[in-house]
Amino acid sequence: MKKLMLLVAAVAVVGMFAAAPQQAEARPQYLKGFVGQYDISEATELKCGVCHGSKDGKPGGDKKKVSDYGKALGKALGKKNVKGADDIKAALKAAEKGDAGDGKTFGDLLKAGKLPPAAE
Repeated sequence: MKKLMLLVAAVAVVGMFAAAPQQAEARPQYLKGFVGQYDISEATELKCGVCHGSKDGKPGGDKKKVSDYGKALGKALGKKNVKGADDIKAALKAAEKGDAGDGKTFGDLLKAGKLPPAAE
């Protein structure tokens, strides 16, 4: 009986962890670096939607979707959750070279005050 109670308790604990919501891994330092480097007012409204989110341009989209710009930035960062402002600034500069379509780079769009295309 004691083993059965222990088994039930173990299953209950495992079930609680399995049912717990997944925690988002917010990286506000990326948005801070982006806003500091580019003068695009929509970026502060979109927040993570600059690299993630839906096509409608609203914040709170699907965070699992990453735009081509977000992928270029991630590749330039080289690892997850980079904290150094200089490293983020360098990665933002490197991501500018990525292809935004129509013969333009992400840098061309950003310098024109436009955000990169949204994730699809």
